[in-house]
Amino acid sequence: MPKKIADHAERESTPSAIAAQPPKNTRRTAREQAFALLFELSFHPGASVAELLANAGEAPADLPAAQDPSAAEPIRALPVEANALRTAETAVAHLEALDELITKHLRGWKLGRISRVSLALLRLAACELLYFDEIPTGASINEAVELAKLYGDEDAPRFINGVLGSIARAGENA
Repeated sequence: MPKKIADHAERESTPSAIAAQPPKNTRRTAREQAFALLFELSFHPGASVAELLANAGEAPADLPAAQDPSAAEPIRALPVEANALRTAETAVAHLEALDELITKHLRGWKLGRISRVSLALLRLAACELLYFDEIPTGASINEAVELAKLYGDEDAPRFINGVLGSIARAGENA
């Protein structure tokens, strides 16, 4: 191997080269994964997080491998951050309390009229506000608003910010 390539390869594998790379925001990734699980829950009320993951990991029925009856496990595994699982499982365990809290802070809305995206984001952020003291209130609200910009309609960010701001100002616990 030429010296220039060998030197480059050696530098790339050193811890300082790895540390110099921008770190992934795993909390943001986990939050987005937890949102996806809670969104999926709106289509499967009463399902556990494990059931949601199992269903999400199944291949479409028209794939030849999916028709193999001897397959003991889902065709593809979905990697999920530990924080996403912890957040989604906490939200599912406290779903009734979260929905009551959200309902209390709705102005002119009923829980059943909120879009599935907005409801999943409200549940996620309310769960973080109530059950995860290590997550700053502002971070939970801001991240929910950012996810609403990506996945919700044009009014979702303002709506979510208003409801979560009301919950945060009240400083309530479930």
